Amino acid sequence: MFNLVRRNPRAALAFLHDLIAAALAWVLAYLLRFNLEPPPNFLSEMWRTLVWVVPLQGLVFWRFGLYRGIWRYASINDLKRILLAVLLAAAAIPLLFWMSRVNAIVPRSVLLIYPLLLLLMMGGNRLIYRLWKEQSLYSKMGLQGEPVLVLGVDEAAVNLSKEMARSHTWRVVGFLGGDEEKRGRTLNGITILGGLEELPRWAERMEIKQAIIAMPNSTHQQRKRAIELCNEAEIKALTVPSFDDLLSGRVAISQLRAVELDDLLGRDPVKLDDAGLHELLTNNTVMVTGAGGSIGSELCRQIARFNPQILVLFESSEFALYNMEQELTRTLPQLKIVCLAGDVRDEARIEQVFGEFKPTVVFHAAAYKHVPLMELHNSWQAVRNNVFGTWCVASAAQRHGAAKFVLISTDKAVNPTNVMGTTKRLAEMVCQGLQQAHGTKFVMVRFGNVLGSTGSVIPKFREQIAKGGPITVTHPEITRYFMSIPEAAQLVLQAGWMGEGGKIFVLDMGEPVKIVDLARDMIRLSGLSEGDIKIEFSGLRPGEKLYEELLADSEHTMTTPHPKLRIAQARNVDAAWLDELLAWVGALSAVWGDDAVKLRLQQLVPEYSPASNSQ
Repeated sequence: MFNLVRRNPRAALAFLHDLIAAALAWVLAYLLRFNLEPPPNFLSEMWRTLVWVVPLQGLVFWRFGLYRGIWRYASINDLKRILLAVLLAAAAIPLLFWMSRVNAIVPRSVLLIYPLLLLLMMGGNRLIYRLWKEQSLYSKMGLQGEPVLVLGVDEAAVNLSKEMARSHTWRVVGFLGGDEEKRGRTLNGITILGGLEELPRWAERMEIKQAIIAMPNSTHQQRKRAIELCNEAEIKALTVPSFDDLLSGRVAISQLRAVELDDLLGRDPVKLDDAGLHELLTNNTVMVTGAGGSIGSELCRQIARFNPQILVLFESSEFALYNMEQELTRTLPQLKIVCLAGDVRDEARIEQVFGEFKPTVVFHAAAYKHVPLMELHNSWQAVRNNVFGTWCVASAAQRHGAAKFVLISTDKAVNPTNVMGTTKRLAEMVCQGLQQAHGTKFVMVRFGNVLGSTGSVIPKFREQIAKGGPITVTHPEITRYFMSIPEAAQLVLQAGWMGEGGKIFVLDMGEPVKIVDLARDMIRLSGLSEGDIKIEFSGLRPGEKLYEELLADSEHTMTTPHPKLRIAQARNVDAAWLDELLAWVGALSAVWGDDAVKLRLQQLVPEYSPASNSQ
């Protein structure tokens, strides 16, 4: 006890405060019992028993650890400990008198009044001290900091307002959200001014420049509406990095950030079958091809959460492979990873890898995927990489007994108008052709564009805005589906677990987005206007079409137990067709020109119709 006091003088002061409070509470209990005029004999008993009560109380307080905390941060848990300590000591007082043979008559009412008074003194003084330290007692605090509105009225919004009360930078002037019944009520002493739709009126009335969105329990559509209202009110919208952090109460002022494109285009969180994914991945050897790409790298991060026995990273880019090796070693030092450089078209290297590591699950993300680049001068390389490379990896997985092979496909494989999309459709058909009644199960997963992926339009727009514009959009009506990279990776894993073999899974991509609207959103989120950054239309690029589809005309879908996954029923592929394809794509000495490749692709994939702008 005394060593702790020497190390922490404030603990000694707190201990002394509680001893004095115990003595005062005992005296006041007697005074209240006798209407402030205790008889002389009871007055004598009061002083005589006091020397027993105070040491007992102090011993109980110390044993309950009341002096490990800091008064400035006194909380409900501290109050609980005080309550238990006071009640235990109050119950022990008569027992102490009996065991010590203290010949004293203590009125029963004193034994009841005393713990109530002591609890009020100890708990009340701690609360007052905390309020004083946080300067919540002084109205001048209400005049400091920039006024902001918090959008949301749940526990997360309250936690956020508590954090902001400790800052001189911000001053929460009101909450917006909830139903009509909540209007006029207060949260943490701050009034709920009205619903979200009233944001423009309150922003103008209170001269608000910024609002903070704290709505973790809301749907993405509701959060997006909050962002749109901020734009209408011409105020800056802030949010926090993670809605999970808000839900758990881990909110700090430093975490606030401006709203980004992901917040506008993101969707509601994916619910995964963790038990099933543990069965698929935990303690198994898992291989990811294209592990340094945008999808491949996120797959590695998501897979790592399920503690695979070995995570094999296969990548042709040395730099990308190095980056992933450094990231995973830093963030997950306990994870066993194997980083392998190689090309998916190198049959000997693929055979060596599968023979040595024998992966249980393979995620094939390696591919050429940039439509215009693959359309002109690179068509044969797209065929070799996307089709023959898929066959090399898939057939090796089958020979070496892999349980699952998951192909990352694309919406551009549906009614393709370009070489890249057609080669990905052929890759799907290769997997369908390899599927047998027993052995490796081949699963294909189609989805659209992912935010921020390599080659996507988002990084290009950011670069153009940084240079002062203009932003170039190919066509005013061009639309695309978008999802975040983490969501895409999570759904790929879910499809990998659910897939029974030979099926093509289609991800729920939500509503298509006009690229020109995307450009306008990015300009606005950069704090600029179309007067500052112009939008120019450059015309469709080679192989590009206005609208992407997720299903071919001849296909239909079936539902699955997961709301964001459906199964596309495509035409079957026979062994003869597969042999014919491999005779073409496996020809190492042949180099085909663009026109010859497109003609052959039309014969192999009848739904392929080259876009006129590709000629």
